Amino acid sequence: MRIRILVLLGLLCVQAPALRAQINAQMPAGPGAPAWDKGILPISRDSYWNAVECGKQGGVRPACVFYDADLCKNDDFTLALYTPYKSVAYEVWRVLQNKQPAPTPSYTEAQRTRVTIGVTPVAGSKNAITGVLVKRGGKTIEPTARAVDATGGKFTFDFTAFAPTSDITIELAGRLRTLTCNVEQPVLTLLR
Repeated sequence: MRIRILVLLGLLCVQAPALRAQINAQMPAGPGAPAWDKGILPISRDSYWNAVECGKQGGVRPACVFYDADLCKNDDFTLALYTPYKSVAYEVWRVLQNKQPAPTPSYTEAQRTRVTIGVTPVAGSKNAITGVLVKRGGKTIEPTARAVDATGGKFTFDFTAFAPTSDITIELAGRLRTLTCNVEQPVLTLLR
């Protein structure tokens, strides 16, 4: 009996690495002009106008708008962060891409926006998302809202989950395995 238990524990230890994968968050290369080092915050007068300037950057994928591209790059999921800053910057960028005059996005709408992590499967991935958690200092932060379907999921958090005060871990639970993405404090300051 004792040998069976030891064998089973040994098998679990051998299989455990395949069920978990760890990633380190990285920001895209290139300038993220206009400069930003305050992390994800509720919209303010200063961050609103900084976001408008960000949206005016132009190009196919300006770093200040698409800072989250490849943030936690892995073979199973693609992440997209939706924040008040990004909603303003993206709206300006999108309209300018269509050769229209720069808009003035709704400040009130941006005030209602929280931090949402959108998760979609990478092409060919069989690991469907089931949940997302943020961990900081041994504490688990649950999303305030979540929606999961066959195309992925959206997980909404309060701003404090992403405060640039200390490192966090984003846990991406899938049906087949769980991935963790370590986001160090210096990277958190650059998120918008």
